[in-house]
Amino acid sequence: MSDKPALVLVGPPAAGKSRLAKRVAKMMNLPLVDTDSMVVQEHGPIKDIFANHGEDVFRAWERAAVITALETPGIVALGGGAVIDPATREDLRNHTVALITISPEAVEDRISGDKRPLLSGGIESWVSLMEQRSGWYEEVAGVSFDTSHRAMDTLAVEIVDWVKGAEHE
Repeated sequence: MSDKPALVLVGPPAAGKSRLAKRVAKMMNLPLVDTDSMVVQEHGPIKDIFANHGEDVFRAWERAAVITALETPGIVALGGGAVIDPATREDLRNHTVALITISPEAVEDRISGDKRPLLSGGIESWVSLMEQRSGWYEEVAGVSFDTSHRAMDTLAVEIVDWVKGAEHE
């Protein structure tokens, strides 16, 4: 088994990266690594990190989690902002990466009452983040899967099929 992930999922907040990563990992019988979960486990809730230390400290801790995650086998879900870091984007060039997308209309219900610090402005904040980050997501991903109107289990099967096909290219 390789010491690099079989798949890395990137995409905006609330697109469903973590949920899909869990399903894909289970279907492929591989371990799951979620960088947001790593940061939370080591440093506490992301909202508290932003409030007490600021975004720069969060991004440094996130980058450390990304470095560790990209050295582990299995399925990796990156936090929505991980692609902000140019070093992360460079690291992702050597990996199988899928972009998980969602439309503003579909994500609006998912983020209402959200505790994510960068989404305190609701759908307008989310759209603004997407405008800033969409080019970076597309730069690092080999394919995209949209979660707006499709069942997560169906998408997970498609992702597994894509990963298995990508292994042979």
